[in-house]
Amino acid sequence: MNETTRTKRRRLPGVLRGYAPLPDAADELMQPDGRLRSVWLPLIEHLARQDKDARAQRFARGDQYLHDAGVYYRQYTGAGSTVRDWPLSHVPVLISEAEWRELSYGIAQRADLLEAVMADLYGPGRLVADGHLPAQLVAQNPEWLRPLVGVRPREGHFLHFLAFEIGRSPDGTWFVLGDRTQAPSGAGFAIENRMATARVFHDLFPDANIERLAGFFRSFRRSLEAMRPGGEDRIAILTPGQHTDTYFEHAYIARYLGFMLLEAEDLTVVDGRLMVRTINGLEPIGVLWRRLDSRFGDPLELDEDSAIGTPGMVSALRSGTFSMLNWLGSGVLEARALMAFLPRISEALTGEPLRLPNIATWWCGQAAERDYVLASLERMMIGPALSTRLPFDMDASTVLGGQFRSTAYSSVKDWLSLEGTTLVGQEAVSLSTTPAMINGRLEPRPMVVRVFAARTSEGWTVMPGGYARIGRTEDPTALAMQNGGSVADVWVVADAPVEQVSLAAGSDGPFVRRMPGRLPARSADNLFWLGRYVERAEFGARALRAYHLRREDMGAVTVPVIDELADFLDKRGLDPAAAVPEGLLDLFEQSRACAGKVRDRFSTDGWNAVDDLAETARGLAAVTVAGDDAARAMSVLLRKLAGFAGLVQDNMFRFAGWRFLTMGRALERGATIAGMLAEFSDPEAPHGSLDLAIELGDSVMTHRRRYSVGTNRLTAIDLLALDTENPRALSFQTNLLREQQALIPGREWTTQMEDVARRIYAIHARLAVAIPEDVSSAFLREVQAELLAISDALTTRYLS
Repeated sequence: MNETTRTKRRRLPGVLRGYAPLPDAADELMQPDGRLRSVWLPLIEHLARQDKDARAQRFARGDQYLHDAGVYYRQYTGAGSTVRDWPLSHVPVLISEAEWRELSYGIAQRADLLEAVMADLYGPGRLVADGHLPAQLVAQNPEWLRPLVGVRPREGHFLHFLAFEIGRSPDGTWFVLGDRTQAPSGAGFAIENRMATARVFHDLFPDANIERLAGFFRSFRRSLEAMRPGGEDRIAILTPGQHTDTYFEHAYIARYLGFMLLEAEDLTVVDGRLMVRTINGLEPIGVLWRRLDSRFGDPLELDEDSAIGTPGMVSALRSGTFSMLNWLGSGVLEARALMAFLPRISEALTGEPLRLPNIATWWCGQAAERDYVLASLERMMIGPALSTRLPFDMDASTVLGGQFRSTAYSSVKDWLSLEGTTLVGQEAVSLSTTPAMINGRLEPRPMVVRVFAARTSEGWTVMPGGYARIGRTEDPTALAMQNGGSVADVWVVADAPVEQVSLAAGSDGPFVRRMPGRLPARSADNLFWLGRYVERAEFGARALRAYHLRREDMGAVTVPVIDELADFLDKRGLDPAAAVPEGLLDLFEQSRACAGKVRDRFSTDGWNAVDDLAETARGLAAVTVAGDDAARAMSVLLRKLAGFAGLVQDNMFRFAGWRFLTMGRALERGATIAGMLAEFSDPEAPHGSLDLAIELGDSVMTHRRRYSVGTNRLTAIDLLALDTENPRALSFQTNLLREQQALIPGREWTTQMEDVARRIYAIHARLAVAIPEDVSSAFLREVQAELLAISDALTTRYLS
C-alpha cells in the first residue's frame, strides 16, 4: 500500500475504520486505490453522523417493520421446518443508474435469448439438429416435458417473468451465475426489503434519488391484464401452499397486485377451460402465474405422484383457453450446462455476443473428454487453491466458492457435477464484497444480486433494484439464509431526482370503485373454519377458567357441579387435569393454520393476532400449573381472543370472506351454547349448574341487571337462548346467520329460497316464537343438531 492510499484510508470516517477489501476481489464500496465510489458517499456520510446507539435504533426500526409485516422465511432441518424472521442486512447495496442501465440491456438481451431457446426446444428443435446443443442435454433433462412439445402459448410467448443471479468479477465486470426461469422468487421480498430499508434511512431515502420499484410492478400488472381473453377472466397466482419456503411472497404479491392466490384444489378443467371454484360456482381463469415447479402441474400427463397439481392442466394449455407464466417446462432453461452453449447460440440466433457473459461453464459428453478436463483442472487447482476458489452453486442456494474457505468439496471431482456420461463444470469465482454493519463497524462481505425482468407490451423491463444475498460473519461463504446468510436491499441511484411512482393508477380519468373479486371456495372454507376454531378455543378457555377457579376454591372436596364440568370439558377434548390442555393448543394451531392459508385475504394485524395467540398459548403451557395459575392463564388468552374479535369486527372489510368468518363463529357459538345449556339447565343437573351456565355464556353482569331474581332456569333460558340483544344468545346467532347468508351473492337469480337459507330461517323462526317454558333440554339438542346440519349444508352449497 503506497503512502497516498494510506493517507486516504486514514481520512475515512470512523464507521469505516479497519475496512479492508479482500485481495483478488472487487469491492462495491471502495475502488482499488482505496477511494470511496462516489455513489456511496451520501450514505457513508449519513452513517458517519450517527453514533452506534442511534444506528442500532434505526436498524431495529427496520427489523420491527419486517416483524410486524409478518415477513419470514422457512428454515428446513432434518426434523422439519420452522419459521424465522427475515434476516435483513440493513446497509443496502448501491449501484449507479448508468451502470444499472448497462446491466438492464444485458438482462433484456438474455431474456430474449432464453425465450428463443425455449421456443425452439418445444418447437422445431433446430438447436439440437444444427449441433448447437447436445441432444442428451435436452432429452435427459427431467425438466424438458415431452407432452408440451408442439404446444404454443396463446399469446405467443413462453417466458414472462425471469430472475437472474449476477455477480461482479475481480476486474469489475458483471456476469451471470444462474438463470431463474421456472418459478422465480424474490420480487415480493425485494419490496419488503425496500419498505424496511426506507424506514431505517427515513431521513436520507426520500432525497437520495433512489429509483422506485412500484413502476416495474405497475407495468407488469398492466401487461397481465391485457393478456386476459375479453378482459373479464380472472388473473391468479398458483402456489404449492403455505409450507413452501416462499409462500409469504406468493401471498404478498397476490395482495399487492390484487390477484387471486390459488392452490391446485381450487382449480379444475372443464371442457378444456381452466376454472376456479368460487363460492358462486366455477369461473374461468384467463392468466395463471405459476409458482410451483412444472412437473408437478398436472398429475395426468406429467408427474402422476403430484399432489399439488391440477389434472387436465396440460390439455387446457393445448386448447389455448388461458395464458400461463412462465410456460410449463421452462425449468429446462435453468440447467447449468445450458449456460455453456448460450454464447454460441446467441451468435447463431442474433448475430450478437452476450452483453452480460456467463460464469465460465463446460460440458463434456464423452468419457475421454471428461477425463481430460478432470486431469487438467486437478493440475490447475492443487493445494490451497482448491479450498479457497470453489464454484458457485445457486441450485442449492449456497455459495461454495469465492475467496473464502469452504469444506463443501474436497476434490475437483466433487466440484464437478457428474451424471452418467455427462459432465458439467463451472469456473471458480471470486465474488465482489459489499459493506455490512458488523458490531458497529462496516466490514466487507461477499454478495450476489438477484435481478428481475418482466415482459410488458414494450418488451422486457428490468426492476430498478432487486435484492442481494450477503455472507455471514462466521462463514462468509454462506450466502443462503438456510446457512445463516442475510439479505440486503439494492438501491439504483440516479443522478437527478426520480419520479415518485405508485402502483395505483394516476388521478386522471373517471372515478371507478372496484368491487372485491370472487372468493375462492377454499379461501371461504378456511375463513369459515377460522371462525369456528377461534370460537371453540374461546369457549374452551372460558370453561377451563371456570373449572380451575372452582377447583382452587374447593380443594379436594367433591362437588358434583365441578365433576359435571370436568366431564363436559373432557367430552370436548380438553383435559381438565392439565393447566393448558393439548386440545386447547391444537385449537389455536388449527386457527393459525387456517389463517396461514388465506394470508392474501387476511390483514397483517389479523394474522399477527392469530399467530400471537398460538405462541402465547404454547408459552403458557410450558410454565402454568393447575388451579389459580391456570385460571389466570386462561384470562390472558381470553383477553387476546377478545382483541382478535375486536379487530375482525372493526377492521375487516365486509366482503364475502368476512361473512364466512362471521358465520363460522355464529354457528360454532350457537351450537356450543345450545349444547352447554342442554346440559347445565337440565332439571337433573347438579346444584350451581345454572350459575355456571351464565358464566360460561359470559353473561353474569347482564343477568344481574336484567332480572330482579336470582338465577333460575327460566332466566338462564331467556338470556342465553331467546334474547335477540345478547351477542351470546342462540337467537342472536341465528339472526346473524340469516343476515350474513342473505348478503352472499347467489349463483343465479331464483324466486325459490335455497336450502341453506331455508334451514336458517326455520331454526330462527323456531327460536323467535319460543317461550322459556317451552325450551327443554331436548329442544336445545335439536337446535344444536340443526345448526350442525346448517354447517354441512353451507359447506355443500358454497365450500365444496
